Amino acid sequence: MPDALKVYKSKRNFAVTSEPVEGGTAGVDALSFVIQKHWASRLHYDFRLELDGTMKSWAVPKGPSYDTHDKRMAVHVEDHPIAYASFEGTIPEKEYGAGKVIIWDKGTWQPLDDPHRGYADGNLKFELHGHKMHGKWVLVRMKGKGEKQEPWLLIKEKDEFARPASEFSVVDEMPDSVKALKLASTAKPAKAAKAPKTASAAPAEAVKAVLPATLAPELATLVDKPPSTPADWVFEIKFDGYRMLARVDGKEVRLITRNGKDWSAKLGALQRELLRMKLPDGWYDGEIVVHNDEGRPDFGLLQGAFDGADTAAIVYFLFDVPYLNGYDLRDVPLEARRAALKNVLDKLPSEMVRFSDEFGSDPAELVAAACQMGLEGVIGKRRDSRYVQRRSPEWIKLKCGQRQEFVIAGYTDPQGARTGIGALLLGTHDKDGVLQYAGNVGSGFNEASLRELKARLDKLATDVSPFPPKAVAGRKHHWVKPTLIAEVRFAEWTAGGSVRHAVFEGLREDKPARAITREIPKHVEDIVATSSEPAAPEGKLPAGLKVTNGERVIDKQSGTTKLELVRYYALVGALMMEHLKGRPLSLVRAPAGVGGELFFQKHAEVAKLPGVKQMDQALDPEHPSMLEVASVTGILSAAQWNVVEFHTQNAVGKAYETPNRMVFDLDPGEGVAWQAMQEAAQLMHAFLDELALPAFLKTSGGKGLHVVVPVKPAYDWDTVKDFSEAIVRHMADTLPDRFAFKSGPRNRVGKIFIDYLRNGRGATTAAAWSARVRPGLGISVPLAWDELMHVKAGDQWNVHNAHTRLDQGNAPWADYAKAARNLTAAMKKFGFAAPK
Repeated sequence: MPDALKVYKSKRNFAVTSEPVEGGTAGVDALSFVIQKHWASRLHYDFRLELDGTMKSWAVPKGPSYDTHDKRMAVHVEDHPIAYASFEGTIPEKEYGAGKVIIWDKGTWQPLDDPHRGYADGNLKFELHGHKMHGKWVLVRMKGKGEKQEPWLLIKEKDEFARPASEFSVVDEMPDSVKALKLASTAKPAKAAKAPKTASAAPAEAVKAVLPATLAPELATLVDKPPSTPADWVFEIKFDGYRMLARVDGKEVRLITRNGKDWSAKLGALQRELLRMKLPDGWYDGEIVVHNDEGRPDFGLLQGAFDGADTAAIVYFLFDVPYLNGYDLRDVPLEARRAALKNVLDKLPSEMVRFSDEFGSDPAELVAAACQMGLEGVIGKRRDSRYVQRRSPEWIKLKCGQRQEFVIAGYTDPQGARTGIGALLLGTHDKDGVLQYAGNVGSGFNEASLRELKARLDKLATDVSPFPPKAVAGRKHHWVKPTLIAEVRFAEWTAGGSVRHAVFEGLREDKPARAITREIPKHVEDIVATSSEPAAPEGKLPAGLKVTNGERVIDKQSGTTKLELVRYYALVGALMMEHLKGRPLSLVRAPAGVGGELFFQKHAEVAKLPGVKQMDQALDPEHPSMLEVASVTGILSAAQWNVVEFHTQNAVGKAYETPNRMVFDLDPGEGVAWQAMQEAAQLMHAFLDELALPAFLKTSGGKGLHVVVPVKPAYDWDTVKDFSEAIVRHMADTLPDRFAFKSGPRNRVGKIFIDYLRNGRGATTAAAWSARVRPGLGISVPLAWDELMHVKAGDQWNVHNAHTRLDQGNAPWADYAKAARNLTAAMKKFGFAAPK
């Protein structure tokens, strides 16, 4: 018998790659399938079906679509061993298929006809039972034209799972690995997709959906007083416990913290109770607590339950259900979601798992009552609000007193008969991410907690203070790495930013230390005013956004459609807002796509562009009002308006006459190799470093690189532009073989033009994460300087492979906000005379 894996083996050096040589156990009761997300030279999805002892394989560039009208190219490739279905890792550079591989979906498949005949005839029909892939599909072979690899098409068949691409993209909304999940159930999809039992039919806003592997919870915003329209809100007790999400998928129950940690093993009793209840498949949202003898939630007792590994006393209060019974309920109004949840729990009574009832209707009286009862406070939620996976103004919290989390940065020695520690040194992160001293807490401990804390702190000991120099008076402090989080109750903040009369409540392990900031209540009027604006969770389009002509191809080279571009911006919108917020911008519209006529819009009517607003005309009185993108929704509505590029100016609207950054655009002339671009950026960085000016790097999305210098706003446009021009002239004079000072094409053949004109009044530069109207739709991406020599081109990342960069996001620019310097010292060092 010929070796079915001969081609597979011939392409790989198994002394280098960790891919399996062969092996794997064939399915006994069902055939397996796997889809592996593969970041090779270009992102694609490897679709594999077990048949005759191997995995029949196809490379699907765009991944699967639940839209029956989408015919996704699937290139037939060599058979893989069955063992490959469990492979997840990184194929080394220079090896075949080099790049990261994750198990994007897995499960079982059922042929709908004779699979051998279907495979041979090029018409293979089947049903999938995965975590993400469900229902009926077909693989159809196209008539060949001499291709080395057979082109097939992967198409969704019409069934109850089919959904239009305009409302759902499984690859965008479910991007993560499912390797840690058990093999998906082989239950018939019709049984898995029952309507929520809130009524005879699902709510109008509910949509059929596969159960996502992950879910981020909606978070509440702290406000200063109750809203003025209490009838519009549902009020619940603010539980003194841990936020907890439960994912129920058949006989598999997972308990996930708000930070995405799997605590199923820690909560064995609760997991067993949820299994006993046989809840419908779904994501359930709630809080776990332990009650004291008086029946009130007690955070200290909850800590003790974990410390003693006895979680039987824990009670799980459920208050929301974003997914239920095969439906996505996130766009269903809160009241209807809660009704669906209550209906489920009423039929499956449990002392350990309970429904979080409404807590009256008068919020002022409720807060007073909650405080009198010794509760932490009250949560308010708009009755008509949808479920969003972020902090929301439509969920608010009203606290009885001052209480929040702090980062533990160190401790003092105990005094007298006390053992372990004296007081914990506390900190919170400021808006620039710097840990600032927030006082200390020395009460609320017992002997057991003192011993436990000392043991944990000893393991984190360091000689370096996590605070800025001289932030804490005195010398007898013991510093620790700032990773532990303390829950602290206190009377008030002092004028110097420290807590007064603090009491330790316990440690928290459900939040990352870097996320801890000082909680400042927002004015409820401001919150209520903004809560009506539609917004989109990452990767998902807001319910009210209609993408017209979404199927229109806007870039022939990549085959990208308008809808795919809009979905890209939904994916990176939150990252992009950090670079757009508060800045005047220009929009580059491309109604005819790449290669067609472009329209540069600095001014526009915004009535049909939700999330885009006009700035004060006084900023530029001789012209119509400039534009600003105020939210992710603005990015998406602009993309629906055929905007491809977003360009920002070097000043913010609040201080428009004094720029707060300089931009140096490294633009290669004809014949310049990429290595020369890398070296040029390094030279630019070195010279700016000599001037003690910070420099941040990003790709341009085209052929070049952008070097961005944050500055403190002090000088006017002309001064900043003249200084940037002097820097570029110096670079060109010093290295005339590398750099050209004049911008014309003839002047920079074989050279690099450093464009300082970006620093003039009204000039703009493509923002980070903006796509570019060029073949391939490259995107501008923030880089760390130590990454530069590993980057292969200014358009290395594009709309289709942006996924490969999302785990880095804006992290390379994490210090941008606090890095700004005044230009005066640099000007003096350079010998530049600023006008007085």
